Amino acid sequence: MVVKEDYAIVLDFLPNGYPFDNRPSHKKTAIVHAIGENHFILLELVPKRGLQLSSQERVYIGEDKREKIHHINGKLPEDKLTQTARSELSIAIDVLIDKSPEKFIEFFNKAPPLSTRMHSLELIPGLGKKRMWEIIEERRGDPFKDFEDLKKRIPLMPEPKKAIIKRILQELKGNEKHYLFINH
Repeated sequence: MVVKEDYAIVLDFLPNGYPFDNRPSHKKTAIVHAIGENHFILLELVPKRGLQLSSQERVYIGEDKREKIHHINGKLPEDKLTQTARSELSIAIDVLIDKSPEKFIEFFNKAPPLSTRMHSLELIPGLGKKRMWEIIEERRGDPFKDFEDLKKRIPLMPEPKKAIIKRILQELKGNEKHYLFINH
């Protein structure tokens, strides 16, 4: 199944294309590095001619008429991101988590074991077996309502949103055995 994004967040706008592109300037096209809003897919986009885009700008990339994006070049490996795009990446992920925190709270409420020895909660940076068991015990009574509820009910829990951001950044590198938040 092909996963498609409808909206993306601009991470970097290269109005003159890539600096290492040796073609004459009239043959170069502007490039946008972006991250998909729902599935955190890194994308290389080509904007419509003459448009300027800003970092953290939300652009439509779905099947219907696009106002700012001409076409999608394809997925972009994390190691091909520009330095600017890398520095904007965690900010964009933070904003996207704030837009739909219920999806991530649901992870803490319903995360299953991966095997008899490993639980998916343990893949969150900073969560070990002890915190995992605390979360499992707490969610049996009442599900967590939000990040504040999670922090209040699990003392010494690392900042949940920051831990999720770290995990998403790890998954974007493409070296993980298990993927919790992105479609790899």
